[in-house]
Amino acid sequence: MFLKNKKILIVIGGGIAAYKSLDLIRLLKKNGAKIKTILTKSGKKFVTPLSITTLTKNKTFEDVFDQNSEAKIDHIALSRWADLIIVMPTTANFMAKLSVGRAEDLATTVILASNKDILLAPAMNVRMWIHKATQKNLKILQDYGYYFVGPEKGEMACGEFGEGKMSSPRQIYSYLKKYFEYRNIIKKKRLKALVTTGPTREYLDPIRYISNESSGKQGYEIALALDRLGVKTKLITGPTHLASPKRLNVKKIVSGKEMLKEVKKTLPVDVAICAAAVSDYKPVSISANKIKKNKINLDVIKLEKNPDILEFLSKNNRNRPKIVVGFSAETENIIENSKNKIKEKYCDLILANDVSKKEFGFNSDYNKVFLINRNGKIKSIPKNKKSYIANILAKIILNKLLINDKSIN
Repeated sequence: MFLKNKKILIVIGGGIAAYKSLDLIRLLKKNGAKIKTILTKSGKKFVTPLSITTLTKNKTFEDVFDQNSEAKIDHIALSRWADLIIVMPTTANFMAKLSVGRAEDLATTVILASNKDILLAPAMNVRMWIHKATQKNLKILQDYGYYFVGPEKGEMACGEFGEGKMSSPRQIYSYLKKYFEYRNIIKKKRLKALVTTGPTREYLDPIRYISNESSGKQGYEIALALDRLGVKTKLITGPTHLASPKRLNVKKIVSGKEMLKEVKKTLPVDVAICAAAVSDYKPVSISANKIKKNKINLDVIKLEKNPDILEFLSKNNRNRPKIVVGFSAETENIIENSKNKIKEKYCDLILANDVSKKEFGFNSDYNKVFLINRNGKIKSIPKNKKSYIANILAKIILNKLLINDKSIN
């Protein structure tokens, strides 16, 4: 039973579809899940705490400050207890609150404090669903990593017909089945990944170095996306201003040589994603002391090639990862240059992006990329948050590993 002993926290929102939460609770309990619930103030207008408690055999939580609660800080205890949080029905108002990080009641506070996946089941009038504000909030929440099931097309309580009807308990149950089965497969396979990110620094002397504009943001997001899907992920990062996520195994390095050494120590892995902008060249020698201005011969700063980590991983026959992904940061001829790179390096996939524009690429939270495979097939991802692009890439990679998805073949 895929749901046996899975801990699911259901937030019941304020909409006519709230009554369907009772059917989902029955279905989940029947299949071995452990259920706890939060009933919002507006949700209480449609279902009662007594009916919920009767089905779950657990207390129905309602208030942030509950004097009778065994757990003094319910919003932390509940968010840590759950394997997954479901919000049903998710109203337009609730989506708006989540999109701006409101924490005004127990439900929104639990979600903001959560480190678990959150599944939203929208339900609202068709005009509310297609409104620009709701669609903007939908995109924001997808960027944050929220999952969505529905809404469906159908007749609504208001009498109108269109998209906005909440998915049925059976449809939500089917979604959960796929969700947990997918993660169980990943867990059983004990998949491992390494992600390199950020710039490297190649020192001339203790003060001066060769480097680049890489912020490391895209690599951090990819590592987090893989981790959320259950892949044991190690992030090897050059010098950045980003805080190390506590949930990740992070190794900080400075030079390309150090990065290669750490990569070799991390092998074998199933997936390697080389998002780092490793300096192509490094000084032949490093001065122990600061080189005085009048002693620098600008014509005779000798450089040598840095190790090519992507090529090493792609052509390392003994410990080659099943999937090797490279990055191609370009300012012109993006597709042509990236196709040439994938042939030269012999990696499985290239993520190509234009770094000449300030609105995406280096130092931006946004990116616009092309995913190119060895056969030259191109998948374009329009400008979006780096977190969103990371989620897409992580799912493509796992589909390739688990079910031999043809999307990158």
